Amino acid sequence: MKTIDKFILKSYFGPMILTFFIVMFVLIMNFLWRYIDELVGKGLDINVVGELMLYVFITLIQMGLPLATLLGAIMTMGNLGENYELLAMKSSGMSLPRIMRPLLIVIGLIAVGSFFVANNLAPWANRQMTALIYDIRQQKQTIEFQDGLFFNGLDDMAVRVGRQDPSTGLLTEVLIYDNSKAGGNMSTTVADSGYIHLSEDKKFLVVTLYNGENFEHTRENRTWFTESKLTRNYFERQDALMAMSGFDFARSDSETEMFSSGSSKNLSELERGIDSLTNVIEIKQSEIFEPLMSSLFVHDNTLYVDSLKKSKERIRPVNIADSLEMMSLRDKQKLWAAALSTARSSKNSFTWDEERLKSDLASMLRYKTEWHRKWSLPVSIMIFFLIGAPLGAIIRKGGLGMPIVVSVLFFVVYYIISITGEKLAREGSWSAFSGMWLSSFILLPIAVFLVYKATNDSNLFNAEWYINTFKKVKNYIVTQLAKITAR
Repeated sequence: MKTIDKFILKSYFGPMILTFFIVMFVLIMNFLWRYIDELVGKGLDINVVGELMLYVFITLIQMGLPLATLLGAIMTMGNLGENYELLAMKSSGMSLPRIMRPLLIVIGLIAVGSFFVANNLAPWANRQMTALIYDIRQQKQTIEFQDGLFFNGLDDMAVRVGRQDPSTGLLTEVLIYDNSKAGGNMSTTVADSGYIHLSEDKKFLVVTLYNGENFEHTRENRTWFTESKLTRNYFERQDALMAMSGFDFARSDSETEMFSSGSSKNLSELERGIDSLTNVIEIKQSEIFEPLMSSLFVHDNTLYVDSLKKSKERIRPVNIADSLEMMSLRDKQKLWAAALSTARSSKNSFTWDEERLKSDLASMLRYKTEWHRKWSLPVSIMIFFLIGAPLGAIIRKGGLGMPIVVSVLFFVVYYIISITGEKLAREGSWSAFSGMWLSSFILLPIAVFLVYKATNDSNLFNAEWYINTFKKVKNYIVTQLAKITAR
């Protein structure tokens, strides 16, 4: 490897790694903003939170890597141009494609690696992340009392305390409403002080109360208003141990089907899912519509009935108008009532079958979009590099100022086009290929154009060039108008 190639690679790796982790940090913060309510107040261990962040980091690589590639390329070439190093290379006879050659090799390797990340690592991380988020949602909040407010985090119970001593945990002015007893019986407990906390294994609620009263309202034979009684008991100390669930963090098996989705499957699994869903959809379509079309249909005022008897002529026509004229008014009413009932029953049956068919069709379209997403990621990385490197060479500005503005602008356009195409593909309006590759088809000509302009030292972002060009066009138009007026 030549010294100049090492210098270019060294100039690129720093901005690339820096921008990659900046982008991933922003994306992870966006994830935390969405799920912060489900993470706070549940006493999660730091290892659980760290594990979740690791899974999130892996799943977001597919979104962050293209943007980091674009931003890193603009910063690298911009720094080289701003420090006149790019000009020195061109003066020595090196063309822009020759300068970009070592970077193209590295980006090609990154693109190939991104495919394996999207196909192997990301599906596993997505499944693990989904299972972990589900387990976090199932866990209840830790028991934390606030002075003068009810705590409703216990099943069928509400607890209010007047004050809690932060050092000893002693509760004063304790009020407990308990609706957990069978038969709808309710009890209310009032105590001067006490302690309420979970056991070490978080499976039991330990309650110790001092100097209080217990009111129990019971009913017999389910007649609340006529046969009920109120029992009042005084106590100096009352101890209770109640079984609790949901406070201990339980892990689910991530391999179960409930955590499986299109984004948690690799290419082979997606292909098998597409094939099986295609067969299921074809079978359901025939089951829904074929019996109706083969047994009963109307054309040109003639009713064709598929005879259930084994006869030579399977389809026998019956003229509707002639048959109705021969019927009495009572028979016509019975016929219309039977026809209406049959139509409504068929409609309900078809509606149910159609909903199941739509669900399978939506799953198949989702699998197809995920299949194309894995292949389009490496291509988008290459395209973003071919956009970023020429832009940096043309702009000739390094740092995080202008490169971030241009990168975010291109990425927003790419993201909007990708989301639009994916939405149309999942709805079935477009094919999965057209929807998922739309952004690449649009950005590829832009990349080729920028490479051409940068290779030829274009004044694409030179304001003076645009001003001079505008003046030349203006002078030309004025001259032509003067000639026409002179005639």
